[in-house]
Amino acid sequence: MPTIAIQDAQIQLADIIHRLMPGEEVVITENDRPVARIVPVGEGANAAPRQPGTLRGTVLYMAPDFDAPLDDFQEYMQ
Repeated sequence: MPTIAIQDAQIQLADIIHRLMPGEEVVITENDRPVARIVPVGEGANAAPRQPGTLRGTVLYMAPDFDAPLDDFQEYMQ
């Protein structure tokens, strides 16, 4: 994982982005401390949009007291 100072990154940003290989990342540092990370956009970014409700019907059992307050937290409920 290569690192680059923030001052150099400002000057060379376009070049840094175009040289990124899949799976590679570049860490930008300021005063020798990491402050940002540049990663290429993965193939998942071009995937089809997610559809709500695709897992409907997959919960086979839910306890009757599923949403009841937990006994361990009763003192916080007061």
